[in-house]
Amino acid sequence: MEFQIQKVSEDLKDAVQKKINEKTKPLGSLGKLEDIALKIALIQKTLIPQLNNPAIVVFAGDHGICSSGVSAYPQEVTHQMVFNFLNGGAAINVFCRQNKINIKVVDSGVNFDFPQNKDLINAKIAYGTKNFLNGQAMSVEECESAIEKGAEIVQSIFNSGCNVVGFGDMGIGNTSSAAVIISLLSGLPIEDCVGAGTGLDPQGVKKKIEILKQAIQNHPNVAKEPVSILTTFGGFEIAMVCGAILKAAGLKMVIIIDGFIITSAFLAAFKMNSNVKDYCIFSHLSGENGHKKILKELQVKPLLNLRMRLGEGTGVAVSYPVIQSAVNFLNEMASFESAAVSNKI
Repeated sequence: MEFQIQKVSEDLKDAVQKKINEKTKPLGSLGKLEDIALKIALIQKTLIPQLNNPAIVVFAGDHGICSSGVSAYPQEVTHQMVFNFLNGGAAINVFCRQNKINIKVVDSGVNFDFPQNKDLINAKIAYGTKNFLNGQAMSVEECESAIEKGAEIVQSIFNSGCNVVGFGDMGIGNTSSAAVIISLLSGLPIEDCVGAGTGLDPQGVKKKIEILKQAIQNHPNVAKEPVSILTTFGGFEIAMVCGAILKAAGLKMVIIIDGFIITSAFLAAFKMNSNVKDYCIFSHLSGENGHKKILKELQVKPLLNLRMRLGEGTGVAVSYPVIQSAVNFLNEMASFESAAVSNKI
């Protein structure tokens, strides 16, 4: 299971930077927008980058660890929220409509049989993962199948003319999986990676930490590499996002990373092929404990800090107009020469 991902070439860097600098503005005065414009131009190898048919894919899956009491909400909320996505009533639907982003919903492994729906991609691996407190969340074969499914879904979206994609998640209990994945792949203590999730009180967070520490202790021989960790502690939706990120980078798409859960999938993808980072824009800083720490470890700076921690890809959708602004100024803003404006003395 290999993904061919080229490192982004910097051959055009000087030319793009020159174009940015010649716009009718003081040098560097558009701040992060200039960084984004440069990044996207280099990904697309052009001085005139385009964002075509943007899409957000929301992957949903259930988690066996829920039965150990790590979440404030019952497991059935996962499938109920999938129906909410399909009915257009969730936050991600609102923001996607607002910003003209296509939304795709994927059943990665929800513990529910959905009726056939043209807006739901059925990629179910199983009816949720097993409880990783006492055993592996999934088999190696299931993990690899999930990674490949994620890649296939992105290929299909790319074939439809999309070159900018973000990923969202839905899965009660998935902050527990993400916390362990991030801890084991980064070396951060599990205590630094665990947060309130869907709204645990301090006592609930303490209990969650204890359960996850015990789960890690119960798997002393797990290899510190992505597939082993995803197999042992992951979710089907997280594994699919990992594969989706790897494939999107291989297709040289612009990838917008959401919050804590998606960052855990990114981290797994990054450990499999570090070149994925060249294609990723980190949309926001999640309010979930641990996100700030792992972004610091990855040496990336998110665009926004709105104290959001909803998931669903909402950080991607809300940040998208900022990313659009970066591309639009590069393509449409006049230069000093074209506008006949005097440049700096």
